[in-house]
Amino acid sequence: MCPQPILYFDHSATSWPKPPGVAEAMQEALLEAGGNPGRGAHSLALAAEHTVTRARGDVARLLGVPDARDLVFTPGCTFALNLVLKGTLRRGDRVVVSALEHNAVVRPLHVLAARGVKVARVQADSEGHIDADAVERSVAASATRMVICQHASNVTGAIQPVADLADIAHEHGAVMVVDGAQAAGHLPLDLATLGVDAYACSGHKGLLGPQGVGVLYLAPGLSPVELVQGGGGGPSEEPAQPDIRPDRYEAGTGNTPGAAGLGAAARYLLEHGAEIERRERSLTRRLHEGLLGIPGVKVLGPAIDVPRAPVVSMTHDRIPPDEIAFSLDRRYGIAVRAGLHCSPWTHSMTGTLETGAVRFGLGWNLTEDDVDRALEAVREVCAGS
Repeated sequence: MCPQPILYFDHSATSWPKPPGVAEAMQEALLEAGGNPGRGAHSLALAAEHTVTRARGDVARLLGVPDARDLVFTPGCTFALNLVLKGTLRRGDRVVVSALEHNAVVRPLHVLAARGVKVARVQADSEGHIDADAVERSVAASATRMVICQHASNVTGAIQPVADLADIAHEHGAVMVVDGAQAAGHLPLDLATLGVDAYACSGHKGLLGPQGVGVLYLAPGLSPVELVQGGGGGPSEEPAQPDIRPDRYEAGTGNTPGAAGLGAAARYLLEHGAEIERRERSLTRRLHEGLLGIPGVKVLGPAIDVPRAPVVSMTHDRIPPDEIAFSLDRRYGIAVRAGLHCSPWTHSMTGTLETGAVRFGLGWNLTEDDVDRALEAVREVCAGS
């Protein structure tokens, strides 16, 4: 019988375990607020509406959004990105995108390119950073509708200058869209001052909520995104989807338990987020530094003294990533992820497209002892012991 993972270093895929209060909030939503939010005036429907409204407000406070109505609950970050891209870009439009994007951006753009959208990629440097000057040259080269960039890489942890990119986009009449899946909950965010037009994030990663719920921020004044889904919701019974936020983008019955869990996680982060951020930053550096001391190991992404999200990916000069991950799981009870991490563009940039990499995703509940145990296990695996 193989041991179950007891050290979880896969927070970049999904956070686990969830902090106190998340499961309880979801259970309460099912047992005590089980009505359909916005679909009735009886006590259970009103309780469900209160649950969703409270959660939206708490997430807005966490992300620095003054008006919670500018936050849309979605089934996840991927859905949110699809909504913005497919609801904005049309034949003949041009989009400038970083060459580091996750498939949640790459694949929708592939579909849109087949429909006549022009896609221009801006390459990154050897550490995985996008050069703002290169983006500006690309945007200025031809009329551009949209600039898209991740906030932090799920492969290298590199943090991108999204505020600068937003300024560039706006100077040239483009909108700025950010994939914040690996940043939200890990990095301090104030979306009201960041300057982006749309910011998508997962509820289940750094935000510490459940799977199946995400958040899309749409800046005030942004032109309405065309709908990819319509249906029930909002105060009007006219055939047209209502224009008001967030009802316009939340057609159908929403995920009340998911919103409740995400709201509870947001409240936890509002209280403990600064401490978690400091610890994650310290542990990330400790892991990075320790891996660099293991013969044959290469760490992808920024140098040791450059800030990064709590993501550290490595390769070994003779042992394939999948073998390292398998050994860590089966012999040491350490959960990591090996492969291409749904970001082949990034692996192409790092020269790991054929092999992939072993990724350590650090999270809120890990300690220095956990990192040291993981490092010792990697040493033993790489030494062939």
